Amino acid sequence: MRSLVVSSLSPDLSGTALAEVPEPEARDGEVLVRVRAAALNYPDLLMTRGEYQLKPPLPFTPGMEVAGEVIAGEGFAPGEAVVAGTRLGGFAEMVAVPAAAVRRKPAHLFFAEAASIGAAYLTAYVGLVRLGAAQPGEWVLVHGATGGVGLAAVDLAHALGCRVIATSRSLEKLRTVSELYHPEAIVPVPGFRDAVKDLTGGGAEVIYDPVGGDVFDESTRCIAFGGRLLVVGFTSGRIATLSTNIPLIKGFSVVGVRAGEYGRRFPERGRENNDAIWRLAEERKISPHVHAELPLDRWQEAFGRMRDSNMVGKLVLTP
Repeated sequence: MRSLVVSSLSPDLSGTALAEVPEPEARDGEVLVRVRAAALNYPDLLMTRGEYQLKPPLPFTPGMEVAGEVIAGEGFAPGEAVVAGTRLGGFAEMVAVPAAAVRRKPAHLFFAEAASIGAAYLTAYVGLVRLGAAQPGEWVLVHGATGGVGLAAVDLAHALGCRVIATSRSLEKLRTVSELYHPEAIVPVPGFRDAVKDLTGGGAEVIYDPVGGDVFDESTRCIAFGGRLLVVGFTSGRIATLSTNIPLIKGFSVVGVRAGEYGRRFPERGRENNDAIWRLAEERKISPHVHAELPLDRWQEAFGRMRDSNMVGKLVLTP
């Protein structure tokens, strides 16, 4: 079968290529899935460079989440439409997945939409609900709102009854976010501090930050007393530092968000988190936006768009 294989780590994807590899087999407790859609996530790009927390041994196939049809395996009938969290191996024509990580696809979702829910919305849920304790009526400032993780946070925050401010460097892309999810306000970055303080009457109670760098620095100037600043990632390329007198004086918390690790540390809560986002999807209270579906042989284009933030929402590869 065809699979996207990382044989060496490099900053320019030169160590990554499509290859023919043996078809996987489902072992005890696994499900073999024919992949119809595999969502691209920023960690997939980082792993090709060796810059992500997870550093799998070479060679490996990236791809954290898929949707497709069951070929064989425990607890599912052949041909059933399913979604699965794979962590690795998704960018291939077939993947073997632990049965516990597989669930039936909501009937109203296309494969590409279903593949786009797991990682982004789980990160948003762990951040906003478990760690950020976002409450109805609170102001939630979402940075990087045009990317998959940020857009999921915009969508979920509205489903939770929060008031949302979405930011991005691109006002054009923010207008698309506004049309799709209707946040209370869209604000370009940098220079958002005063606008956020004016809109909220003093500061946002929850700030969801997958960007880091200068955006993080400015966020500390427009967070409410008692607020929660959620560190989700560093797509800006700079890991910010913080003098501890700032959260002391302003009375806010800085909380790191690692949704996958949270589930591994607290398995029961991890299952509850996954059940919660898929229940919201079944109830049509959340809905992912797929920017583009690209065939697997156009993987370089997809990774390039991810690198350049040239999309709104999710990019999906279709083997």
